[in-house]
Amino acid sequence: MRGCNNMCSFCVVPFTRGRERSRDTTSIIAECRDLFEQGYREVTLLGQNVDSYYYVANGQQAKDAVTFAVLLELVALISPLLRVRFSTSHPKDITDDVLHTMTKYENICNYIHLPVQSGSTRVLQLMNRTYTREWYMARVDRIRGIIPDCGISSDMIAGFCTEEEKDHLDTLSIMEYSMYDMSYMFFYSER
Repeated sequence: MRGCNNMCSFCVVPFTRGRERSRDTTSIIAECRDLFEQGYREVTLLGQNVDSYYYVANGQQAKDAVTFAVLLELVALISPLLRVRFSTSHPKDITDDVLHTMTKYENICNYIHLPVQSGSTRVLQLMNRTYTREWYMARVDRIRGIIPDCGISSDMIAGFCTEEEKDHLDTLSIMEYSMYDMSYMFFYSER
């Protein structure tokens, strides 16, 4: 999928790549199958917000829509020898359906990139991230409850507009709580 509908206050993606558009499911499956037949053994399903993937073919009804959990399963079913990864997950869109699909197939990597951006609810609101610190922590708990050995990575922005020491300490504590395997960390700049 391409684009993003989230409108986080620090991000230019919705303006440069437009609204979310999900690629035709059939073409994704065909491409992944073709890659496998050519000898590739790993594919990554990629999107700015991949978990919001939602495709309805022309003439189909919403009840026939393909969600990201369904797409993930369809790709995993190509062959147990094809490893499947995906990125990036917006915390509000990673569903239990996706998590349960991950547990069903050994060839889906137990790894989720789940950007938090800040551990401070106040800063998250300024960022227009649409969740609180506590909500994010509950999502991490849910992932660990369903997939105990799941690797989790994140993105962090330090020094966001009006961030104070307390906000920064909240970010450090959410990092400790989440026990990330890796994180991308950035100092906020107007650029």
